Amino acid sequence: MIRGVQSIQCPRCASLVMLESLLCDACATPIAFHDETQVFVDVSGGAVLVEGRLWRECGNRSWRCNWLVEDGIATSSCLSCRLVRKRPESDDTLALEKLAEANADRRRLLAQCLHLRLPMESYAERDGGLGFDLLSSRSSGQRVSIGHANGIITIDLAETLDAHREALRVRLGEPYRTLLGHFRHEIGHYYQSILLDDETLLDECRELFGDERASYREALERHYRLGAPEGWSASYISEYATMHPWEDFAETFAHYLHILGSLWTAAASNVVLQPETTPLLDYTEEPIERVLADWHEVSLLLNRLSRAMGQNDLYPFVLNAPTEVKLGFMHRIVTRITRRSATTS
Repeated sequence: MIRGVQSIQCPRCASLVMLESLLCDACATPIAFHDETQVFVDVSGGAVLVEGRLWRECGNRSWRCNWLVEDGIATSSCLSCRLVRKRPESDDTLALEKLAEANADRRRLLAQCLHLRLPMESYAERDGGLGFDLLSSRSSGQRVSIGHANGIITIDLAETLDAHREALRVRLGEPYRTLLGHFRHEIGHYYQSILLDDETLLDECRELFGDERASYREALERHYRLGAPEGWSASYISEYATMHPWEDFAETFAHYLHILGSLWTAAASNVVLQPETTPLLDYTEEPIERVLADWHEVSLLLNRLSRAMGQNDLYPFVLNAPTEVKLGFMHRIVTRITRRSATTS
């Protein structure tokens, strides 16, 4: 069973809170997120005891980090903050404000990966470990390319600017572009090599997504010169997914996280659409068919609510049959790790 049943509740009054919350809106209790148990705890008295160990607020709480760090270790930074390899200079106040915004999405990503018990070794622990370079093209005047290389995920903090991000979305013809989407896509690249840890899975992945050994440079040039192939929407989740097998995998992985994250939030918020559609906190033992059936109903509700507010669809995608098969593969390789981690913890 995945932990995290109460993670969006205030520990004092049980009101719903946001994953980014520093205070409960209902009772004003100072709260912090404990990443190991996936629950919020009351930090009004300072350090707090969680499962026999003492924890304190992250040293970056003034920059809106609401995670905890174990007391007694030689750092004031939480797990999430320790994964940041590069950040703007300390005198770049505008970029640091945007860094705080980006880190909220990054913590949401990491909380979800921990919720799924996915491995998370730091770049400081091994070559190829996970790390984040969070830089701003607006501050440096130099191009910052969003991407992944050998465990390091690079994000341009300019993407926190609505006008900048929306202009790129329109220019590139994308139906959806968010910072959280970037994080989920790039971590898909990181997890591809980790989750495909035997030849059988690798062969199956190549059967579904194509051979990742094909030239990425040539694929990139071809994609930006010719665009997506005609009829792409019958087999892919997005135009970008058509570019190269790596991108198809990462796009599909991102959508798997979109789906599970939304379903989990609906379940933790006690959303019930009808007796046969009750989102779950844990889909580890459920088939992909159950995941997709629940998502069909929840995504329809989300889109209807968004339209009721005069906004575009929150989930502007259609899951074709090949994409559903690919999502099934994601579900299998992720839950395989989830089960394995649960038995060894």
